[in-house]
Amino acid sequence: MRNFFRGFGAVFYKEVLHVRRDPATLFFSLVIPLLQMVVLGFGIDTNIRQINTIVFNADGRRESRELLDRLKNSDTFHIIRYVENDGDLNDAIIAGKARVGIKIPVDYSDRLLHNMSAQVLVLIDGSDSSVAGQAINVTTAIGLDESLRRVLQDRASFAVDMRPKMLFNPDSRSPNFFLPGLTAILLLNVTTFLTAFSIVREKERGTLEQLFVTPVRPMGLLFGKLLPYLAIGFSELCLILTFMRFVFQVPIHGNVLILAFLSLPYLFVSLSIGILVSSKANSQSEAIQLAFLTFLPSIFFSGYIFPRETMPVIFYVISYFIPASYYINITRGIILRGAGLSHLWLDGLALYAMGSILLLIAARRFQNKVIMA
Repeated sequence: MRNFFRGFGAVFYKEVLHVRRDPATLFFSLVIPLLQMVVLGFGIDTNIRQINTIVFNADGRRESRELLDRLKNSDTFHIIRYVENDGDLNDAIIAGKARVGIKIPVDYSDRLLHNMSAQVLVLIDGSDSSVAGQAINVTTAIGLDESLRRVLQDRASFAVDMRPKMLFNPDSRSPNFFLPGLTAILLLNVTTFLTAFSIVREKERGTLEQLFVTPVRPMGLLFGKLLPYLAIGFSELCLILTFMRFVFQVPIHGNVLILAFLSLPYLFVSLSIGILVSSKANSQSEAIQLAFLTFLPSIFFSGYIFPRETMPVIFYVISYFIPASYYINITRGIILRGAGLSHLWLDGLALYAMGSILLLIAARRFQNKVIMA
Protein backbone atom coordinates (compact mmCIF):
# COMPACT_ATOMS: atom_id res chain seq x y z
CA MET A 1 0.00 0.00 0.00
CA ARG A 2 2.89 2.38 0.78
CA ASN A 3 4.38 1.69 -2.67
CA PHE A 4 1.03 2.52 -4.25
CA PHE A 5 1.25 6.15 -3.01
CA ARG A 6 4.99 6.44 -3.37
CA GLY A 7 6.06 9.89 -4.58
CA PHE A 8 2.72 11.50 -3.75
CA GLY A 9 4.22 14.08 -1.37
CA ALA A 10 6.94 15.18 -3.79
CA VAL A 11 4.54 15.54 -6.71
CA PHE A 12 1.99 17.36 -4.54
CA TYR A 13 4.66 19.80 -3.28
CA LYS A 14 5.91 20.38 -6.83
CA GLU A 15 2.40 21.15 -8.09
CA VAL A 16 1.71 23.55 -5.22
CA LEU A 17 4.92 25.43 -6.07
CA HIS A 18 3.90 25.53 -9.73
CA VAL A 19 0.48 27.02 -8.90
CA ARG A 20 2.00 29.53 -6.48
CA ARG A 21 4.50 30.67 -9.10
CA ASP A 22 1.76 31.04 -11.73
CA PRO A 23 -0.54 33.83 -10.47
CA ALA A 24 -2.46 33.88 -13.74
CA THR A 25 -3.83 30.39 -13.00
CA LEU A 26 -5.03 31.44 -9.55
CA PHE A 27 -6.55 34.62 -10.98
CA PHE A 28 -8.54 32.81 -13.67
CA SER A 29 -9.52 30.03 -11.27
CA LEU A 30 -10.66 32.12 -8.29
CA VAL A 31 -11.21 35.77 -9.19
CA ILE A 32 -12.80 35.52 -12.64
CA PRO A 33 -15.73 33.24 -11.59
CA LEU A 34 -16.53 35.58 -8.68
CA LEU A 35 -16.30 38.60 -10.97
CA GLN A 36 -18.63 36.95 -13.47
CA MET A 37 -21.11 36.05 -10.72
CA VAL A 38 -21.16 39.63 -9.40
CA VAL A 39 -21.53 41.20 -12.84
CA LEU A 40 -24.21 38.77 -14.06
CA GLY A 41 -26.01 38.79 -10.71
CA PHE A 42 -26.41 42.56 -10.72
CA GLY A 43 -26.74 43.03 -14.46
CA ILE A 44 -29.38 40.45 -15.39
CA ASP A 45 -33.03 41.11 -14.60
CA THR A 46 -35.63 38.77 -16.10
CA ASN A 47 -38.49 41.09 -15.14
CA ILE A 48 -39.58 43.08 -18.19
CA ARG A 49 -39.71 46.77 -17.22
CA GLN A 50 -39.38 50.16 -18.87
CA ILE A 51 -40.05 49.02 -22.44
CA ASN A 52 -39.16 51.79 -24.88
CA THR A 53 -42.50 53.11 -26.12
CA ILE A 54 -43.45 55.71 -28.71
CA VAL A 55 -46.84 57.44 -28.74
CA PHE A 56 -49.01 59.01 -31.43
CA ASN A 57 -51.73 60.82 -29.46
CA ALA A 58 -54.08 62.22 -32.10
CA ASP A 59 -56.62 63.13 -29.41
CA GLY A 60 -54.48 65.11 -26.95
CA ARG A 61 -57.24 65.69 -24.41
CA ARG A 62 -57.51 64.87 -20.72
CA GLU A 63 -58.92 61.34 -21.15
CA SER A 64 -56.08 60.31 -23.46
CA ARG A 65 -53.45 61.83 -21.14
CA GLU A 66 -54.92 59.91 -18.20
CA LEU A 67 -54.60 56.65 -20.13
CA LEU A 68 -50.96 57.41 -20.98
CA ASP A 69 -50.27 58.21 -17.31
CA ARG A 70 -51.63 54.80 -16.33
CA LEU A 71 -49.37 53.13 -18.86
CA LYS A 72 -46.32 55.03 -17.55
CA ASN A 73 -47.20 54.33 -13.91
CA SER A 74 -47.32 50.58 -14.60
CA ASP A 75 -43.45 50.62 -14.76
CA THR A 76 -43.71 48.46 -17.87
CA PHE A 77 -43.64 51.24 -20.46
CA HIS A 78 -41.11 54.03 -20.84
CA ILE A 79 -42.37 56.68 -23.26
CA ILE A 80 -39.31 57.99 -25.09
CA ARG A 81 -40.99 60.10 -27.75
CA TYR A 82 -44.27 61.55 -29.02
CA VAL A 83 -44.84 61.65 -32.79
CA GLU A 84 -47.35 63.40 -35.02
CA ASN A 85 -48.09 60.80 -37.71
CA ASP A 86 -48.32 57.08 -38.44
CA GLY A 87 -45.14 57.07 -40.55
CA ASP A 88 -42.90 58.19 -37.68
CA LEU A 89 -44.63 55.69 -35.39
CA ASN A 90 -43.89 52.77 -37.72
CA ASP A 91 -40.35 53.93 -38.53
CA ALA A 92 -39.36 54.05 -34.85
CA ILE A 93 -40.45 50.43 -34.36
CA ILE A 94 -38.84 49.20 -37.59
CA ALA A 95 -35.55 50.91 -36.64
CA GLY A 96 -35.62 49.22 -33.22
CA LYS A 97 -35.72 52.53 -31.32
CA ALA A 98 -39.02 51.53 -29.68
CA ARG A 99 -40.52 48.14 -28.88
CA VAL A 100 -44.11 49.37 -28.49
CA GLY A 101 -46.10 52.01 -30.37
CA ILE A 102 -49.38 53.38 -28.99
CA LYS A 103 -51.85 55.21 -31.24
CA ILE A 104 -54.77 57.01 -29.61
CA PRO A 105 -57.35 58.04 -32.26
CA VAL A 106 -58.60 61.58 -32.64
CA ASP A 107 -62.11 60.71 -31.39
CA TYR A 108 -60.97 58.84 -28.26
CA SER A 109 -62.26 61.38 -25.72
CA ASP A 110 -65.47 62.09 -27.66
CA ARG A 111 -66.44 58.44 -27.71
CA LEU A 112 -65.80 58.04 -23.98
CA LEU A 113 -67.83 61.16 -23.15
CA HIS A 114 -70.74 59.74 -25.15
CA ASN A 115 -70.49 56.35 -23.36
CA MET A 116 -69.22 54.63 -26.48
CA SER A 117 -66.36 52.15 -26.82
CA ALA A 118 -63.03 53.79 -27.70
CA GLN A 119 -60.27 51.77 -29.34
CA VAL A 120 -56.54 52.20 -28.78
CA LEU A 121 -54.06 50.58 -31.19
CA VAL A 122 -50.98 49.04 -29.58
CA LEU A 123 -48.24 48.08 -32.06
CA ILE A 124 -45.80 45.56 -30.55
CA ASP A 125 -42.41 44.48 -31.88
CA GLY A 126 -42.74 40.70 -32.01
CA SER A 127 -39.04 40.12 -32.68
CA ASP A 128 -38.57 39.87 -28.89
CA SER A 129 -41.12 37.35 -27.63
CA SER A 130 -40.64 38.06 -23.91
CA VAL A 131 -41.15 41.80 -24.35
CA ALA A 132 -44.11 41.22 -26.67
CA GLY A 133 -45.87 38.93 -24.20
CA GLN A 134 -45.43 41.36 -21.31
CA ALA A 135 -46.63 44.30 -23.41
CA ILE A 136 -49.78 42.44 -24.47
CA ASN A 137 -50.60 41.35 -20.92
CA VAL A 138 -50.10 44.77 -19.34
CA THR A 139 -51.93 46.80 -22.01
CA THR A 140 -54.87 44.37 -21.95
CA ALA A 141 -55.02 44.50 -18.14
CA ILE A 142 -54.91 48.33 -18.11
CA GLY A 143 -57.67 48.53 -20.73
CA LEU A 144 -59.85 46.11 -18.77
CA ASP A 145 -59.23 47.95 -15.50
CA GLU A 146 -60.04 51.31 -17.12
CA SER A 147 -63.27 49.88 -18.52
CA LEU A 148 -64.32 48.42 -15.16
CA ARG A 149 -63.61 51.73 -13.44
CA ARG A 150 -65.87 53.57 -15.88
CA VAL A 151 -68.59 50.95 -15.49
CA LEU A 152 -68.58 51.43 -11.70
CA GLN A 153 -68.37 55.23 -11.82
CA ASP A 154 -70.43 56.21 -14.82
CA ARG A 155 -72.62 53.15 -15.35
CA ALA A 156 -71.23 53.04 -18.89
CA SER A 157 -70.65 50.02 -21.05
CA PHE A 158 -67.13 48.67 -21.54
CA ALA A 159 -65.31 51.75 -22.71
CA VAL A 160 -61.60 51.26 -23.48
CA ASP A 161 -60.74 48.60 -26.04
CA MET A 162 -56.98 48.02 -26.24
CA ARG A 163 -56.18 46.42 -29.60
CA PRO A 164 -52.68 44.89 -29.52
CA LYS A 165 -51.18 44.09 -32.91
CA MET A 166 -48.10 41.91 -33.09
CA LEU A 167 -45.62 43.00 -35.76
CA PHE A 168 -42.84 41.03 -37.52
CA ASN A 169 -43.30 37.77 -35.56
CA PRO A 170 -47.06 37.30 -35.11
CA ASP A 171 -46.76 33.59 -34.27
CA SER A 172 -44.11 34.26 -31.57
CA ARG A 173 -41.82 31.59 -33.03
CA SER A 174 -38.68 31.10 -30.93
CA PRO A 175 -36.34 30.55 -33.93
CA ASN A 176 -37.41 33.93 -35.32
CA PHE A 177 -36.28 35.58 -32.10
CA PHE A 178 -33.15 33.59 -31.20
CA LEU A 179 -31.51 32.81 -34.54
CA PRO A 180 -30.89 36.37 -35.83
CA GLY A 181 -29.29 37.24 -32.48
CA LEU A 182 -27.39 33.96 -32.40
CA THR A 183 -25.73 34.99 -35.67
CA ALA A 184 -23.75 37.68 -33.83
CA ILE A 185 -22.56 35.22 -31.16
CA LEU A 186 -21.55 32.55 -33.67
CA LEU A 187 -19.59 34.98 -35.83
CA LEU A 188 -17.81 36.37 -32.76
CA ASN A 189 -16.98 32.84 -31.65
CA VAL A 190 -15.60 31.69 -35.00
CA THR A 191 -13.53 34.75 -35.93
CA THR A 192 -12.12 35.48 -32.46
CA PHE A 193 -11.06 31.91 -31.75
CA LEU A 194 -9.63 31.30 -35.21
CA THR A 195 -7.53 34.47 -35.18
CA ALA A 196 -6.31 34.11 -31.61
CA PHE A 197 -5.48 30.42 -31.99
CA SER A 198 -3.70 30.95 -35.30
CA ILE A 199 -1.24 33.47 -33.84
CA VAL A 200 -0.86 31.75 -30.45
CA ARG A 201 -0.19 28.43 -32.22
CA GLU A 202 2.65 30.05 -34.14
CA LYS A 203 3.97 31.50 -30.87
CA GLU A 204 4.08 28.05 -29.32
CA ARG A 205 5.85 26.58 -32.35
CA GLY A 206 8.28 29.50 -32.63
CA THR A 207 7.32 30.20 -36.26
CA LEU A 208 5.97 33.70 -35.49
CA GLU A 209 9.47 34.91 -34.58
CA GLN A 210 10.71 33.53 -37.89
CA LEU A 211 8.11 35.63 -39.72
CA PHE A 212 9.22 38.72 -37.77
CA VAL A 213 12.78 38.50 -39.18
CA THR A 214 11.62 38.14 -42.80
CA PRO A 215 11.28 41.18 -45.15
CA VAL A 216 7.47 41.08 -44.62
CA ARG A 217 6.22 44.44 -43.28
CA PRO A 218 4.19 44.43 -40.03
CA MET A 219 0.92 45.60 -41.62
CA GLY A 220 1.35 43.16 -44.49
CA LEU A 221 1.87 40.37 -41.97
CA LEU A 222 -1.17 41.47 -39.94
CA PHE A 223 -3.58 41.73 -42.88
CA GLY A 224 -2.19 38.55 -44.39
CA LYS A 225 -3.18 36.86 -41.13
CA LEU A 226 -6.61 38.53 -40.90
CA LEU A 227 -8.08 38.38 -44.39
CA PRO A 228 -8.33 34.55 -44.71
CA TYR A 229 -10.31 34.49 -41.45
CA LEU A 230 -12.46 37.37 -42.69
CA ALA A 231 -13.34 35.20 -45.69
CA ILE A 232 -14.11 32.27 -43.36
CA GLY A 233 -16.31 34.50 -41.19
CA PHE A 234 -18.18 35.80 -44.24
CA SER A 235 -18.68 32.24 -45.51
CA GLU A 236 -19.97 31.30 -42.06
CA LEU A 237 -22.48 34.17 -42.29
CA CYS A 238 -23.74 32.88 -45.65
CA LEU A 239 -24.14 29.36 -44.24
CA ILE A 240 -26.00 30.64 -41.16
CA LEU A 241 -28.40 32.68 -43.28
CA THR A 242 -29.02 29.73 -45.62
CA PHE A 243 -29.79 27.36 -42.74
CA MET A 244 -31.90 30.01 -41.02
CA ARG A 245 -34.04 30.55 -44.10
CA PHE A 246 -34.46 27.04 -45.49
CA VAL A 247 -34.04 24.75 -42.46
CA PHE A 248 -35.61 26.82 -39.67
CA GLN A 249 -38.03 28.68 -41.97
CA VAL A 250 -37.14 32.15 -40.64
CA PRO A 251 -38.29 34.72 -43.23
CA ILE A 252 -35.77 37.37 -44.26
CA HIS A 253 -37.80 40.53 -44.86
CA GLY A 254 -34.94 42.94 -45.56
CA ASN A 255 -32.13 43.29 -48.07
CA VAL A 256 -29.44 40.62 -47.69
CA LEU A 257 -26.86 42.84 -49.42
CA ILE A 258 -27.31 45.52 -46.74
CA LEU A 259 -26.86 42.83 -44.08
CA ALA A 260 -23.65 41.68 -45.76
CA PHE A 261 -22.37 45.26 -45.98
CA LEU A 262 -23.08 45.94 -42.29
CA SER A 263 -21.56 42.57 -41.30
CA LEU A 264 -18.07 43.53 -42.52
CA PRO A 265 -17.28 45.97 -39.68
CA TYR A 266 -18.55 43.46 -37.12
CA LEU A 267 -16.24 40.81 -38.55
CA PHE A 268 -13.33 43.26 -38.35
CA VAL A 269 -14.22 43.96 -34.70
CA SER A 270 -14.21 40.24 -33.92
CA LEU A 271 -10.91 39.69 -35.75
CA SER A 272 -9.35 42.62 -33.90
CA ILE A 273 -10.46 41.14 -30.58
CA GLY A 274 -8.75 37.90 -31.60
CA ILE A 275 -5.52 39.83 -32.33
CA LEU A 276 -5.72 41.57 -28.94
CA VAL A 277 -6.30 38.24 -27.20
CA SER A 278 -3.34 36.68 -28.97
CA SER A 279 -1.10 39.61 -28.00
CA LYS A 280 -1.69 38.81 -24.32
CA ALA A 281 -1.92 35.02 -24.42
CA ASN A 282 1.13 32.76 -24.56
CA SER A 283 -0.74 29.47 -24.88
CA GLN A 284 -3.98 28.22 -26.39
CA SER A 285 -5.52 27.53 -22.97
CA GLU A 286 -4.81 31.11 -21.91
CA ALA A 287 -6.32 32.34 -25.19
CA ILE A 288 -9.52 30.40 -24.43
CA GLN A 289 -9.79 31.99 -20.98
CA LEU A 290 -9.25 35.50 -22.31
CA ALA A 291 -11.66 34.96 -25.20
CA PHE A 292 -14.44 33.88 -22.83
CA LEU A 293 -14.11 37.23 -21.06
CA THR A 294 -15.42 38.82 -24.27
CA PHE A 295 -18.10 36.20 -24.97
CA LEU A 296 -20.05 36.48 -21.70
CA PRO A 297 -20.78 40.22 -21.99
CA SER A 298 -21.72 39.70 -25.64
CA ILE A 299 -24.24 37.04 -24.66
CA PHE A 300 -25.79 38.61 -21.56
CA PHE A 301 -25.47 42.38 -22.05
CA SER A 302 -26.11 42.76 -25.78
CA GLY A 303 -29.87 42.16 -25.74
CA TYR A 304 -29.51 38.66 -27.18
CA ILE A 305 -31.29 36.96 -24.24
CA PHE A 306 -32.39 39.75 -21.89
CA PRO A 307 -33.69 43.16 -23.02
CA ARG A 308 -31.12 45.89 -22.44
CA GLU A 309 -33.82 48.22 -21.07
CA THR A 310 -34.19 46.06 -17.95
CA MET A 311 -30.52 46.37 -16.97
CA PRO A 312 -29.27 48.73 -14.24
CA VAL A 313 -28.05 52.04 -15.63
CA ILE A 314 -24.32 51.22 -15.36
CA PHE A 315 -24.70 47.96 -17.31
CA TYR A 316 -27.01 49.63 -19.83
CA VAL A 317 -24.22 52.15 -20.48
CA ILE A 318 -21.65 49.33 -20.75
CA SER A 319 -23.85 47.62 -23.37
CA TYR A 320 -23.15 50.53 -25.75
CA PHE A 321 -19.48 49.45 -25.78
CA ILE A 322 -20.33 45.86 -26.76
CA PRO A 323 -20.24 45.41 -30.57
CA ALA A 324 -22.80 42.59 -30.48
CA SER A 325 -25.44 45.05 -29.20
CA TYR A 326 -25.35 46.92 -32.50
CA TYR A 327 -25.03 43.87 -34.71
CA ILE A 328 -27.96 42.08 -33.05
CA ASN A 329 -30.14 45.12 -33.71
CA ILE A 330 -28.94 45.02 -37.34
CA THR A 331 -29.67 41.31 -37.84
CA ARG A 332 -33.07 41.44 -36.16
CA GLY A 333 -33.88 44.69 -37.94
CA ILE A 334 -33.09 43.43 -41.44
CA ILE A 335 -34.20 39.81 -41.04
CA LEU A 336 -37.38 40.29 -38.99
CA ARG A 337 -38.46 43.93 -39.29
CA GLY A 338 -37.39 44.56 -42.90
CA ALA A 339 -35.35 47.58 -41.85
CA GLY A 340 -33.20 49.39 -44.38
CA LEU A 341 -30.00 51.39 -44.30
CA SER A 342 -31.94 54.54 -43.35
CA HIS A 343 -33.09 52.81 -40.14
CA LEU A 344 -29.79 51.15 -39.19
CA TRP A 345 -27.10 53.56 -40.35
CA LEU A 346 -26.28 54.63 -36.77
CA ASP A 347 -25.65 51.01 -35.73
CA GLY A 348 -23.50 50.50 -38.81
CA LEU A 349 -21.56 53.70 -38.13
CA ALA A 350 -20.93 52.61 -34.52
CA LEU A 351 -19.59 49.25 -35.73
CA TYR A 352 -17.34 50.88 -38.32
CA ALA A 353 -15.96 53.21 -35.62
CA MET A 354 -15.38 50.32 -33.20
CA GLY A 355 -13.84 48.19 -35.92
CA SER A 356 -11.44 50.98 -36.94
CA ILE A 357 -10.39 51.73 -33.35
CA LEU A 358 -9.90 48.09 -32.35
CA LEU A 359 -8.07 47.31 -35.59
CA LEU A 360 -5.68 50.21 -35.00
CA ILE A 361 -5.05 49.09 -31.41
CA ALA A 362 -4.51 45.50 -32.54
CA ALA A 363 -2.18 46.64 -35.34
CA ARG A 364 -0.17 48.79 -32.90
CA ARG A 365 0.29 45.91 -30.46
CA PHE A 366 1.16 43.56 -33.28
CA GLN A 367 3.65 46.04 -34.70
CA ASN A 368 5.27 46.52 -31.27
CA LYS A 369 5.83 42.77 -31.09
CA VAL A 370 7.55 42.91 -34.48
CA ILE A 371 9.81 45.76 -33.32
CA MET A 372 10.64 43.96 -30.05
CA ALA A 373 11.47 40.85 -31.99
